[in-house]
Amino acid sequence: VQLQASGGGLVQAGGSLRLSCAASGRAEGSYGMAWFRQVPGTEREFVSRISVSRRGGNPVYADSVKGRFTISRDNAKNTVYLHMSNLKPEDTAVYYCAAGGNYWYPRRQNDYFTWGQGTLVTVSS
Repeated sequence: VQLQASGGGLVQAGGSLRLSCAASGRAEGSYGMAWFRQVPGTEREFVSRISVSRRGGNPVYADSVKGRFTISRDNAKNTVYLHMSNLKPEDTAVYYCAAGGNYWYPRRQNDYFTWGQGTLVTVSS
């Protein structure tokens, strides 16, 4: 499975963006798709994860984005989206999508078996 992230850009605080992560190929078994983000010089942090195989997706979110970000999936297109609204300057980061993960420990990065290249989101104040 290879992942291609897109949709980043420059937006003013309070604005919205939608990130996309297109997967080529499909992994066997139960897995999820997630978004992480990283500010240069800091550790990569979990943003959100959705199960690809579970009915309903069971999305989970970091507290910092809960209520503002929504993760969704289109299994027919092998694509996961991150709808970001009410963006804040502190959301500025490179956003990475990842495939795999653990349903019970979605923040555990070593459980993801492949990562996309990242897309930059810049929120101006």
